[in-house]
Amino acid sequence: MLGIIGGTGLTQLANLEITTRKVVRTPYGEPSGALTFGRISNHDVVFLARHGYGHTIPPHLVNYRANVWALHEQGVTDTVSVATVGGIHPALQPGVIVVPDQIIDCTWGRRSTYYDEVSDKPVNHIDFTEPYSGPLRALCMTAIAQAGHTCVDGGVYAAVQGPRLETAAEIDRLERDGATMVGMTGMPEAVLARELGISYAAIGVVANHAAGRGASEHGIRYQDIDTVLAEAMSRVRSILEHLVTIHGS
Repeated sequence: MLGIIGGTGLTQLANLEITTRKVVRTPYGEPSGALTFGRISNHDVVFLARHGYGHTIPPHLVNYRANVWALHEQGVTDTVSVATVGGIHPALQPGVIVVPDQIIDCTWGRRSTYYDEVSDKPVNHIDFTEPYSGPLRALCMTAIAQAGHTCVDGGVYAAVQGPRLETAAEIDRLERDGATMVGMTGMPEAVLARELGISYAAIGVVANHAAGRGASEHGIRYQDIDTVLAEAMSRVRSILEHLVTIHGS
């Protein structure tokens, strides 16, 4: 079954025919909210709003372990994350959709593994060379094309701590490190999915130029972000319809 995790700008799916909502208890505490089960284009899907359905949970306080565990416990085998990002690379202008293929983790203090206790089991070092699932990324790309939209194929997502935005100097450093976009929720979500054997991919929506770039040269223009996301998320919903259909066929 396909799981969809929605970020800023996507706290609900208007095209989801809801069948039930379920509160799931996990060994790692409470998820961000109840899981929403339903159907899109006659295919089953589970939706979870990463920041809560009222968008009240900041990125550094999201219980990523509980969220991913809850999806896994309900039979989710593939998860697509929808997340807003700041564009560092010139190709990533506000409103552009991007499907990243690499991650740089700059977060700290987050509970980032299910293997954080000493036990009688051997230490598990998972391979994370390619943090996103290749086949699931390919499905996302196909869905984007079928929906009649375009995207940037590939890119390096720098996951930062938040909730504050970055300085221009920090963005310069991230760019030198190879990052093409910046966000606050890509980790540890991706690695936790890998630990549980869930295929994971992300669809990024560029909400704004990163600090010091383009229109954000002297500051982030918050008044523009809502307008950009409203239009872009309508495209994302169309993409998800096609993705669910492809995934279920």
